[in-house]
Amino acid sequence: MNKTLIKNTFFFLFVAACLGGLVNLFSPRAIAWIGDWDKSKGVVTPGGKNDAVVHRREIELPEAQALFKQGVLFVDARPKELYDEGRIQGAVLLSFDDVWNTIGKFEKQYPSETPMVLYCSGRECPDSHELAKILVDLGYSSVKVFSDGFPLWRDQLLPVEP
Repeated sequence: MNKTLIKNTFFFLFVAACLGGLVNLFSPRAIAWIGDWDKSKGVVTPGGKNDAVVHRREIELPEAQALFKQGVLFVDARPKELYDEGRIQGAVLLSFDDVWNTIGKFEKQYPSETPMVLYCSGRECPDSHELAKILVDLGYSSVKVFSDGFPLWRDQLLPVEP
């Protein structure tokens, strides 16, 4: 092998790693260098490096079931295509991907004091948490996040539609 080729390859890899590290260092959506990435303890998300892994608004399955039985509004933060394939029974769609195009209609239909549970595609999906931040910033006061989301709900044979 050509020594120059090997040397240039290692130099290129070093420069790429340094650039990647710099981008991560200054990015608002950076991945933490050190942290607890055990998804059983909270949401695993590429959120900001200073974000807590476990969020205050998170609820587990028993609390989600209790709120469902009380008739609390469930909000699906997943893309419309996934919502159409199946959702928690009675859930309304407020896709994080399309939130700024649909939030006006949502605000008219659901006042800021409406209790709600947001969910998406499980613990590795940050959409429900990101949507919760938006709703809280807009003045919604009773927002919970069911972090295990639709997959666990469906797997536990709880009410789904269609």
